[in-house]
Amino acid sequence: MTMGLKNIIFHSLILVFISCDMQVQKGSVENFSKNKNGIIIFGGKQQETYKGWWIYGEGLHIFKDEETLAEYNLEFINEDMQELQSLYLAVCKMEYFPMECSMHGKLKKPVLSNQNTLVVEDFEILYIQGCE
Repeated sequence: MTMGLKNIIFHSLILVFISCDMQVQKGSVENFSKNKNGIIIFGGKQQETYKGWWIYGEGLHIFKDEETLAEYNLEFINEDMQELQSLYLAVCKMEYFPMECSMHGKLKKPVLSNQNTLVVEDFEILYIQGCE
């Protein structure tokens, strides 16, 4: 190969990589949103409603989806975590007691971890065991 052909191929590859990087950056910026507290959330999906059980224990909030039985860590973006803990314990009277809820939010899927997080914007308590 001649030196001129090598330069053309090299510069073409650089242009391809730069254009791909610009496209990824543009797509990433479009998928960011902010909540009212200024926390940035990444996710291209629209907000969805998930029904299942909210379980709290030892400082960890978990949600078990009734349709898929998948478990998600919960991240409440519009709520104070101390108030949520107090609410859960006031309603359930103990840790690790499932509370049936409808969670409105987005799934956040980390690249390097298997544990998905449900980023909750709003929720509704549907049923409390023992309360008729």
